[in-house]
Amino acid sequence: MTAVTPELLSRFDIPGPRYTSFPTADRFVEAFGAEDYILALQQRKAQAPFGATRALPLSLYVHVPFCDSLCYYCACNKIITKHHEKAAEYLDYLAREVDLHTRHCGRGQPVSQLHLGGGTPTFFSDDELSRLMELLRGHFRLEAGGEYSIEVDPRTVSNERLAALKALGFNRLSFGVQDFDPEVQQAVHRVQPAEQVFALVQEARRLGFASINVDLIYGLPRQTSESFARTLEQVNALRPDRIALYAYAHLPERFKPQRRIVSAELPQGADKIRMLSGAIEAFMGAGYCYVGMDHFALPEDPLAVAKRQGRLHRNFQGYSTQPDCDLIALGVSAIGKVGATYSQNAKTLEEYYDALDSGQLPVVRGLALSRDDLVRRAVIMSIMCQGAVLFEPMEQAWLLNFREYFAAEMQALKEMEGNGLVELGEEGFQVTALGWFFVRAVAMLFDRYLQADRNRARFSRII
Repeated sequence: MTAVTPELLSRFDIPGPRYTSFPTADRFVEAFGAEDYILALQQRKAQAPFGATRALPLSLYVHVPFCDSLCYYCACNKIITKHHEKAAEYLDYLAREVDLHTRHCGRGQPVSQLHLGGGTPTFFSDDELSRLMELLRGHFRLEAGGEYSIEVDPRTVSNERLAALKALGFNRLSFGVQDFDPEVQQAVHRVQPAEQVFALVQEARRLGFASINVDLIYGLPRQTSESFARTLEQVNALRPDRIALYAYAHLPERFKPQRRIVSAELPQGADKIRMLSGAIEAFMGAGYCYVGMDHFALPEDPLAVAKRQGRLHRNFQGYSTQPDCDLIALGVSAIGKVGATYSQNAKTLEEYYDALDSGQLPVVRGLALSRDDLVRRAVIMSIMCQGAVLFEPMEQAWLLNFREYFAAEMQALKEMEGNGLVELGEEGFQVTALGWFFVRAVAMLFDRYLQADRNRARFSRII
């Protein structure tokens, strides 16, 4: 902490991407549409060595946009409503979208990873979740031993609902906690007593869920390093298998709900650094592995194992154990990855429904990656996931001379080395312990889009 000087903060606490993908979603173009996405699906099917059902396993993401109430910090695509009948109509359209997918990529594709996000997936009733899982199993093959997870708002579930989720095949839960402090919860309009979360986690363990994740956010209104330290103690006592720790991105000009947050109540850079530093120390002191920028996991958790074995990757849900897995994304605004392409669905229900009513996949924008994009993605993901880049493997994989290809970037790395953020060597470079606070800034050096466009206001600050 003492090494994080005001000068470093002012220089490197800048807006920047979180690199859940590269190129980032703001670079997607409308010139990439449904036909381009269909071509990627068909190419995937054609490349399967022994037919569609022998293809490499897929990852599925289903976006459920509905929420009963508004959390002021939220930047997700969501629809606030008390009308639960909207869920049944949404499921009808999800069924159409799934059917269109399997027409192009083949029925019975193996799936080893499924994630339901939102919004609030538990806005769906047990019967509706059952219908969704039946739909997915009818079109894809959910493999034994896969990771099947769902995001859970503790205010929307009971012990009985947890048992229903287990019976449906979910084996991983992610509880949205954010902060246990009552004052902070009131400031962000998400009040949920710690006792409620503890009781649900205890029941989830009794039911035999393989993994439990807890989401936390630092930098929220009325949060202090002292109050957040108390939350960290409670989380350590809860001892989830994984912890996702995110920096709050205050962008009220982009996300209307955030305008309800009092800016004067937000902690500033130095205090946020203390929160981040305190979290790293608290969780590692409790036996967690620091997986990456925003994830911690117990040593035996598959995420920590993947980190040790060099198999870690980042996708649109954060860190993942499956580095080369195609991601099919279903639902309004969902973002997927198939082959060397990214695609995003329509962001409003009206557009999403209109496309499916016309018998079209609801893809409205995306990107076909160039060779340079793929090279830079490999470098950026290596930085974000392993905190290091080795020159020779990159050169062999991409048939290039790393120092020549990235001559300008290597010069910029020398400046970061002078600030103690990276260590350069003959065989490559690695991020230092201090550099992990600014790892997004290190990755940004290799983002040619950012180097060409210095307008970074669209991104959150990296601390």
